[in-house]
Amino acid sequence: MDYKELYKKKLVSVEEILSKINSGDEIVSAMAASEPQGILSKLHTIKDRVEDVTVVVCLPMKDYEFFMNPSMKGHFLTESWFYTAGLREAHKYGTVSFIPNHLHLASTKRLHYRKPRFFLGTATPMDKHGYLSLSLGITYEKDILENADYVVLEVNENLPRTYGDTQIHISQVDFIVENHAPVPEIPIVEPNEKDKIIGNYIAELVEDGSTIQLGIGGIPNAVAKALLNKKDLGIHTEMFTEGMVDLFEAGVITNKKKTLWKGKSIATFALGTKKLYDFIDDNMGVEFQRGAVVNDPYVIGQNYKMVSINTALQVDLTGQVCSESLGIRQFSGTGGQADTAVGAQISKGGKSIIALYSSVKNDTISTIVPTLTEGAAVTLSRNDVDYIVTEYGIAEMRGRSIRDRVRNLINIAHPKFRDELREKAKELMIW
Repeated sequence: MDYKELYKKKLVSVEEILSKINSGDEIVSAMAASEPQGILSKLHTIKDRVEDVTVVVCLPMKDYEFFMNPSMKGHFLTESWFYTAGLREAHKYGTVSFIPNHLHLASTKRLHYRKPRFFLGTATPMDKHGYLSLSLGITYEKDILENADYVVLEVNENLPRTYGDTQIHISQVDFIVENHAPVPEIPIVEPNEKDKIIGNYIAELVEDGSTIQLGIGGIPNAVAKALLNKKDLGIHTEMFTEGMVDLFEAGVITNKKKTLWKGKSIATFALGTKKLYDFIDDNMGVEFQRGAVVNDPYVIGQNYKMVSINTALQVDLTGQVCSESLGIRQFSGTGGQADTAVGAQISKGGKSIIALYSSVKNDTISTIVPTLTEGAAVTLSRNDVDYIVTEYGIAEMRGRSIRDRVRNLINIAHPKFRDELREKAKELMIW
């Protein structure tokens, strides 16, 4: 087969793709830096001829007009597995809704509900064998495209070519759009003093030879820096980050003690800067697998000394964790927090760690509270937390009673709130 000729036959313009979208269609877009910027940037232009088009996204990198413009209501409904600042703003316009999910079940449950008409994603240029790489992630993308009526890929020569389950053959693609746009990047958040203290506490809990999962932000970046004196760590994570590149280059990550995918770092997607994208390009030591596999708690639990490290917005005195909402208002998403925390507890020698500042808003609000704010989502059950860490220390939760947990958590709360928390615990009989 002449793959180049086949590729040419499938090559169309953004406008041709948009002309095929009809009222009532379900469209699923690839997530984060894998999103098809060319098509999504022009989706709003068909507003006047379509109604009730659902666009499923996750962690979009741009504030696209099809959800940011209030006049899109009734024409497009954006449903997201993870909120960003733009989606939080658009929520009040009624153009956006949140899809509650555990990451490893996101695609399975959505496909149970609706079959997509279109999958829109991105890929590297085709190789001589007719294969393209889905590049920066396959968290849910491959599950969705295998069930969509039409698979549309924006081919971008700036994307890294990655290994794992990321390959797709040109014969499996319906339409190609070429769009060699810069790959979306996120700035590196430099850890502040609080982050560094928390990072050092967490590093005390990570033993040599552990396999870790980390997110992004000041605290995870501080954790990565604090792990620089460790030996033979492995990576099994939802998101591959720049901090992991630094650990690899320092010789800390060797993956040689791993009991699953020995010798390889495993992730479902990557997001960072060009440094990260250059690192994973043509790197046989990093594999991307589906979220349904990587984040399955029973798969995670097969790793030796699996350490799950996540952040939170609020924790109650019994250890219930809210990481995704401010009261009833959706802020971000569950992501893989519960997946990795549960998996870490199944793992021999594993640990589930939650980190957060003890207070916010210039120390006027305690993040450790008697009860979660009314309407707050419980991201992680109190049954699934082993350690909670603030800048004031480590509170052990594993096997502890409510009485022990209250004492341990008050000891790591900001000092100005400790008496108030003790009084409230007594009043509510939290013991």
